[in-house]
Amino acid sequence: MRRIDTTQWPALARHRAAQVFGPWVWMLNRDTVRADAQAALIGALIVLPQGIAFAALAGLPPAWGLYTSIVPCIVAALAGSSRLLVSGPSNAISLALASMLAPLAAVDNPAYPLLAVAVTLAVGILQATLGLLRLGAITNFISPTVMLGFLTGAAVLIGIHAGNDLIASWPELAVGALTLATALLSRRWLGSGQHLLAALVVGSLCAFGMSRFGLNTVLVGALPQTLPKLNAPPVSWGEVRKLGGIAFALAVISLGQTVAIGRALANRHGEQFDPNRECLGQGLSNIAGSLFSCMVSSGSINRTAMNEQSDARTPLAAVFSGLMVIVLLLLASPVLAYISVAAIAGLLLVVAWGLLDLAQWRRVLTLDRTEAAIALGTFVATLTFSLEAAVLGGVAASLVTYLYRSARPSLRTMGFNKTYAEDVRRPFVIIDDAPSGTLPECPQLKLLRMEGSVYFGAVAHVAEHLHMLRTEPTPAKRLMVMTKGMTTIDMAGAEMWEAELLRRRAMGGDLYFHRPRPQVLSVWKRSGFIDRLGRDHIFESKHVAIGTIVPRLEDDICARCTVRVFDECRFRPGGAEAKVPG
Repeated sequence: MRRIDTTQWPALARHRAAQVFGPWVWMLNRDTVRADAQAALIGALIVLPQGIAFAALAGLPPAWGLYTSIVPCIVAALAGSSRLLVSGPSNAISLALASMLAPLAAVDNPAYPLLAVAVTLAVGILQATLGLLRLGAITNFISPTVMLGFLTGAAVLIGIHAGNDLIASWPELAVGALTLATALLSRRWLGSGQHLLAALVVGSLCAFGMSRFGLNTVLVGALPQTLPKLNAPPVSWGEVRKLGGIAFALAVISLGQTVAIGRALANRHGEQFDPNRECLGQGLSNIAGSLFSCMVSSGSINRTAMNEQSDARTPLAAVFSGLMVIVLLLLASPVLAYISVAAIAGLLLVVAWGLLDLAQWRRVLTLDRTEAAIALGTFVATLTFSLEAAVLGGVAASLVTYLYRSARPSLRTMGFNKTYAEDVRRPFVIIDDAPSGTLPECPQLKLLRMEGSVYFGAVAHVAEHLHMLRTEPTPAKRLMVMTKGMTTIDMAGAEMWEAELLRRRAMGGDLYFHRPRPQVLSVWKRSGFIDRLGRDHIFESKHVAIGTIVPRLEDDICARCTVRVFDECRFRPGGAEAKVPG
């Protein structure tokens, strides 16, 4: 009988778990679980007042905001891609949900919560479908500069929101300042995350002590002590379809914010981010949320930033946070009612400062003015409009910039820095930037290096450059294009080269290509261009190309030429080794 090696079971179980949940499973140990639990406690304390406030923004009962802090938070953490992203209610989604449902039903109408559940279910279905169809890759167009502007703007918004809570009265300002000072000073002695919890406790105790002397501050107050119950959404498929437009808009807004946060985290920590998995995770979290009286959820910038700075290690921090919200609601509601809103505001100021990346701003402002303009535009849009509109606007600006740059492929004239008589070992060099006439160039054969795609958007730029070459005072009639860097062409690009061939031959010259790529050759072959060009006009080697083309040049021009660029010029009329007739 074969003995079963049970010692391998823990490793196999962890391997299976890593395949399902992600590579973060291999990070699990006693230290990471302790760090995640510590970060979860802070996140749970922070989300209690936020959840209630965001539910009010959406026109829903306070408990809905807390439920959204539990169920979608846990599901998205386990099914998503980011190990630090925390999902739940957000102010932007809450406001968007309320504004979109307002034309359909009043807030006090019994149908309003049913519509909210239907929209949440529809949003989840749409997001999960995008993930399953692997269409989340469209979020790859969110560039790092957009992320930089977005996070900077989000940091300022968090700071403004926290500042508004602090300037309500001087007691609030005092509590917030003490909380902020405690967080900054205690970080040296306490571990990351512990200093935030210590600051929250100190600030809340200060507020409680001030209230003994009649200096009252705003407190979180009584919290509902009820748990989410599993209920099938009381909606029909027809209602879900009727709300399709609203659901699609909210799905895009939610994913825009979530992916922006998740990708920014991945960039900051040098990790991979899978947008398809994140779309699926967000979809499953909203589907699950619709079963437990939750509103639409998304990645939360506040909770995620707090989670990161509290030294969370894995998605278990978000899972623990959701579970701790349940525990806190059941057991600690009377105590939690005394948490100071000003103390929370002080912690948010610490979070806001941690989101600023001044070193990255210096790099962007130094290296690329266009990217800097996109980052600044996204930053201003984040402050002026919604977070989602800022991200979408930044993406649009990045795409326009990319299209403009791709529509202007590089076209460089190639030559040599010396004549052949001076040095037989001469590499090709770009001569466009050299002063006119300082570098030798054959009067009959133009060498042009092409870099970039020749698609419909780039045809005008390339055709204009080729026209300038043909209309020079003494143009070279023959053109060899070095196309190793010409990555792709489309039908418009193929037609442009066809027209160039006809023009070159009409002026008594010809057109040649060096090392075109397989995709380019495939298009030319299907269009019949290779047959009209001639297979002997396509070369794999520069030396073979020049050795083939130079003997075809016009003898009378070669006889008068003093440049003698190529090795083969020695054998042409007027060359040192030219054959004398007779």
